[in-house]
Amino acid sequence: MFSIYQLKPAFQNLLRPLARRLAAGGVSANAVTLAAAAVSVLVGGGLYLFGAAQPVYFLCLPAWMFLRMALNAVDGMLAREFQQKTPLGAYLNELSDVIADAALYLPFVTLAPFGWGSVGSLIFLAAVSEMAGALGPTIGAPRQYDGPVGKSDRAFLFGALGLWVGFAGQLPGWTFWLLPLASAGILLNIFNRVRSGLAAASTLDSNS
Repeated sequence: MFSIYQLKPAFQNLLRPLARRLAAGGVSANAVTLAAAAVSVLVGGGLYLFGAAQPVYFLCLPAWMFLRMALNAVDGMLAREFQQKTPLGAYLNELSDVIADAALYLPFVTLAPFGWGSVGSLIFLAAVSEMAGALGPTIGAPRQYDGPVGKSDRAFLFGALGLWVGFAGQLPGWTFWLLPLASAGILLNIFNRVRSGLAAASTLDSNS
């Protein structure tokens, strides 16, 4: 099933020169990870506090979602290709993504037709999805990124919603169903990640 995540290799190729310059300048993967998380919390907090009164502020969300995806790709390249992998970095990478996602989705509770139920459920399921992917290495499998509605897909969804709010000032009533549909997709995502992880672990065991 197609996911925007499948475009990551091409995206990384575009960003590799930037990663080289950052590495040459002494910028660490962990610093990039923490910076992306900190800005995500600031953007999400600002939109939660002021976005409902000033919908135009939501125009910053798609721009930041794109930049955050770029930073996530860069920190991964710094870690893998410039020998910056550390145990702390593995924790920071997973935890910061869950925190940043929650911060950036949370402002939508202030917008009709959404609310705490639809947004809160999606935030919870998104965290479970990332846990399901991250648990792969604990059973000897790779980290799992199966879709649908993975992190990149969710970034596209909320970025598009932010763009709509920023230009139109509000969301039409039918968009209420987007979050339950996305949550259903994340449930399938969780199932796929667990299944893929178990299959990969089983293959590795049979080959050992």
